[in-house]
Amino acid sequence: MEKAIEICGLTKRYGKNRGVQNISFAVERGEIFGFLGPNGAGKSTTIRCLLGMLRYEAGEIRILGHCAGKEQKAILRKTGYMPSEVMFYPSMTAGQVVKLAADIRGLSCEAEAERLCGLLGVDRKKRISELSLGNRKKVSIVCAMQHKPALLILDEPTSGLDPLMQEVFWELLTKAGEEGTACFLSSHVLTEVRQYCRRAAIIREGSLVRVDTVENLLQSSLRHIKLAGVEEAPALPEITGIKREKDSISFSYTGNMQKLLHALLVLAPKDVLIEEPSMEEMFKWYY
Repeated sequence: MEKAIEICGLTKRYGKNRGVQNISFAVERGEIFGFLGPNGAGKSTTIRCLLGMLRYEAGEIRILGHCAGKEQKAILRKTGYMPSEVMFYPSMTAGQVVKLAADIRGLSCEAEAERLCGLLGVDRKKRISELSLGNRKKVSIVCAMQHKPALLILDEPTSGLDPLMQEVFWELLTKAGEEGTACFLSSHVLTEVRQYCRRAAIIREGSLVRVDTVENLLQSSLRHIKLAGVEEAPALPEITGIKREKDSISFSYTGNMQKLLHALLVLAPKDVLIEEPSMEEMFKWYY
């Protein structure tokens, strides 16, 4: 079966400024794929290349079997896109915006639009200018999903949504994935990535750092150590970030654990606490 997204050697620059360099990865049908990186890393540039908004200097992009840039009309017909910043015509009602999104694709989506509006609590009679950021975001979800696309490209989709609506959104996305829809998800909410994405790509300064399962991305030798009843840390080169308190010392360690335990036997601390790093710390390390 063809992949939902195939990117090979994508390179896009803005004159002398960095864009993205030699990006390559693939997204399978039916998977929720995380795309992670700090601001300015190249996430938006990649998304705009996928959607045909930007021309790129080198590489190849295939979406749902179609060549990006050359078969963009066919791609957009099968794709749902949700930008991070939602902007609609302020004088239109939510219902008019939803219908316009369907009409542009030449599709009749009334039944699905009605269902999604009901689940998300969208008031179709209210004008966009009257809606809060969260409610505009819900309209954007309906516009992206009402035509039951084979691919969803979502840029920070849950920002602005309250916790209840976030739960409804993830239920919709999970169900879509079970029905074969692929989701390419740019997000800064790492707990969401851990819970819902099987794989993720990490981008930094325009280049891919790693593409792997989220489980593998979170595996690390980094540990936080706290020792009670000692004044000095073990003399090991893998120790960093030493902090001394009244009757204890703490530090980070990335070396062999048996080596550390042997050193601790010599120091004979009163107590030892060993903790794994948080998910946020792990991704900051990649960033």
